[in-house]
Amino acid sequence: MRLTKATDLALRVAMRLAVLDAESAPTTREVADAVAVPYSHAAKVVTRLRHLGVVEARRGRGGGLALTSTGRAASLGWLVRELEGADDVVGCEDDPPCPLRTACRLRSALRQAQESFYATLDPITIADLVSAPTGPVLLGLSPRPT
Repeated sequence: MRLTKATDLALRVAMRLAVLDAESAPTTREVADAVAVPYSHAAKVVTRLRHLGVVEARRGRGGGLALTSTGRAASLGWLVRELEGADDVVGCEDDPPCPLRTACRLRSALRQAQESFYATLDPITIADLVSAPTGPVLLGLSPRPT
């Protein structure tokens, strides 16, 4: 199983925000530059993270992004489930549907494996992800040259 690029980016954005103090409040552009992704991609994931209550965005002077207390304590398993959606690992019902779908055991085996993957992530929080040695590296990130 491979996470989508959007989920990967959302996790990196959340981690970057988790190591900054409340006064920092970087802009989406600053976070995008620090994690080396295009601004347009970062803006999309910030919108999704705001919708989930993980990130707070304030506009205007003194505005910027901040990880919410909900975001800091969020289960990594919950967040990845929300970002990835509930789709099956394989496309049994795609067009055209798989001819084996009525008698195939692969779908349930892959669903069970997917749930095991998420269950492994459930006890981990965003705050856990930024403990040493990751936190200092995240703090040391600087915007890429333009």
